[in-house]
Amino acid sequence: MTNRYRVTVAIDGRQMLRGWWQDESVARRKFTGWVGEHGARPHVLITLTDEETGATLTQWPDNE
Repeated sequence: MTNRYRVTVAIDGRQMLRGWWQDESVARRKFTGWVGEHGARPHVLITLTDEETGATLTQWPDNE
């Protein structure tokens, strides 16, 4: 079984943390937790990506 959902924390464009989960709800909880832990840092980008489709499901900060 392949882990489909990836959460990445990048600071100044460098990946600092990555994690993969099979279950989207678990990955979304991790995303929220990592925003709480790392979101206040300057120049941070946190993304949740569906590895199967390549789509970014959500990111922080939300620049839309």
